[in-house]
Amino acid sequence: MKKTNAARLLDAAGINYELTEYEVDENDLSATNLAKKIGQNIEQIFKTLVLRGDKTGVFVAVVPGDMEVDLKKAAKVSGNKNCAMVLQKELLALTGYIRGGCSPLGMKKAYPIYIHETCQLFDHIFVSAGQRGLQLKINPEELVRITGAAVGDIASLD
Repeated sequence: MKKTNAARLLDAAGINYELTEYEVDENDLSATNLAKKIGQNIEQIFKTLVLRGDKTGVFVAVVPGDMEVDLKKAAKVSGNKNCAMVLQKELLALTGYIRGGCSPLGMKKAYPIYIHETCQLFDHIFVSAGQRGLQLKINPEELVRITGAAVGDIASLD
């Protein structure tokens, strides 16, 4: 299994994690499908979304697979009046990652990161390792620490 930049960052920081491989379905990149493929609870599969605020610019929201980012809540937590998802065509240039393989670790630039508060309910969560077909199983406190993320209410149930 090839290590990604995200995994190398965790290695360098001495943070424990596991890499979990799965077969990618290009027609269904949903968190629900991913949870089924790796046999995990959807609440522990966190998706990394990139947004742009009207005041702060680009920031990252990491939310559970059974929830959607709440743009009003995300704007408030991030110090913006409003925000919107960045266009998919902008994702690679901004982060170095593609849709379905965007990790909160190892982006091209250090954007502010906000992780939904439910991460604290679990011993471990799953986030993208930086490529489709590979997830990081990591302690959420360690993820918050290494990314410098803020934890808050940024999502609503799907």
